[in-house]
Amino acid sequence: MVDFTSDCQNCAALCCVALAFDKGDMFAFDKPAGVPCQHLNGPLCNIHTKLEAESLKGCVQYQCDGAGQRVVQEVFAGQSWQDTSALLPPMLEAFAQMRQVHALLLLLNSAKALPLPEAQLAELKNLTLQLSPEAWTPESLASFERSNLPQTVRAFFQSLKNFLPQR
Repeated sequence: MVDFTSDCQNCAALCCVALAFDKGDMFAFDKPAGVPCQHLNGPLCNIHTKLEAESLKGCVQYQCDGAGQRVVQEVFAGQSWQDTSALLPPMLEAFAQMRQVHALLLLLNSAKALPLPEAQLAELKNLTLQLSPEAWTPESLASFERSNLPQTVRAFFQSLKNFLPQR
């Protein structure tokens, strides 16, 4: 079972490096994608307890839905770019891919609440299994990204609009 809870303690601050943000209401400064945040010191943010006070509300609100720790713990077996800098590019790539996997799994999980006929339930189960291998690797994530599975899941989800409750 996939845990969609963000767990910064078991991650390597991937969101603090991977994501870009622009100065505004949610962020106090600009940060390009792929560059560590200026407040990143070691494995965690050195102002994590004061993010909102430091005008970094976007950091407070961001959730990776468990993708970060899964990349570090599962895909890279606990290794971190912070210990081996050469791991940064493949970890950032895997983080982007795992975020997509988790987003699709969350969509499929939400579809489980719908009153679906047997054929759609079977397809839902099949797609969930395809997105849930025993363990992801950098190679299997890259293969996933090149496959048509993301589009297939989105098309399946679109096909369910007739099963949504009418408003």
